[in-house]
Amino acid sequence: MPFELHFGEADLLRCRFAVSPLWETQAAVRALKPPGRHGPHTWWLRRTRAAADALDLAALWLLMPVRGHNPDFLGPPPLGPAASFAEEIAAVRAADPKAARADLAKALADTPGAADSPLGRRLLEDPARSVRELAGVLEAAWHALVEPHWPRLRALLDADVAYHSRRLAEVGLGALLPELDRRLAWEAGTTLTARWHGRHARRLDGQGLVLMPSVFSWPEVISGFEPPWQPTLVYPARGIAEWWAAPAEHTPEALARLLGRNRAAVLTALAQPATTSALARRLGLAPSSVSAHLSTLRAAGLLHARRYGHQVLYERTPLGAALATGG
Repeated sequence: MPFELHFGEADLLRCRFAVSPLWETQAAVRALKPPGRHGPHTWWLRRTRAAADALDLAALWLLMPVRGHNPDFLGPPPLGPAASFAEEIAAVRAADPKAARADLAKALADTPGAADSPLGRRLLEDPARSVRELAGVLEAAWHALVEPHWPRLRALLDADVAYHSRRLAEVGLGALLPELDRRLAWEAGTTLTARWHGRHARRLDGQGLVLMPSVFSWPEVISGFEPPWQPTLVYPARGIAEWWAAPAEHTPEALARLLGRNRAAVLTALAQPATTSALARRLGLAPSSVSAHLSTLRAAGLLHARRYGHQVLYERTPLGAALATGG
């Protein structure tokens, strides 16, 4: 059965995009859970294996059933459009122990034998302690697994939001929602359905919907948040495979002769929109050098820039894309 989110008139005016470093952290932990679904994350996995092996993720993994409930207080809808990890983990630590225990028990019940295991019983017997310890593990996972890659991840997520915000202005909400993922459908102008595992139905009741792109949640579409949590839809961000792929070993020689090697490398690297700092890290160039190359390419009509929040994302124009790819 599909997930169903039922919209009222007020909800249509209260949909927004957001990104969440806390969500990406708990989703990264899930991606590491044996046997794991690494898919496009192989590049990241190779670079974080040693750091991951140093973490004790057993308690978090026990709360992540193959199919079923995950504790909402450990991966809640984002506090705002761009909350920091520090703000989000503070909210986890402030979770009410009584509500947290019910959340933990619901998750444990979806894995046979989990609630009766020594670790499961320990999590339930002192929920206040469990909240502290689980928040500590999530914070350690953030520093080890996600924070080193966050500028690159954030650029990808911001690019997704910028692209879909533009599409929202062009085609409207009803046409945009099915574009987020092929499993989504907009029915009768009032209901969003997600053909995925499980069953979940919720009326938004004027709260609107948070649309949240995610890298580590791939390939899932997630929308199982119950009151009092903000209704949220998590979907795979655009361009994950290209973004995690190692940078090209070389820039096409003909393009390098035409533009200069570093300028050609910048154009080639913009297969997905990116910020100046993200490009500098990826290419190993000084940000000032990348900025100069971006300005030249933009003046030549090969790039255009779009502001999103405090960041400027650069992306290739059709002419720039044709030049970079030989198309």
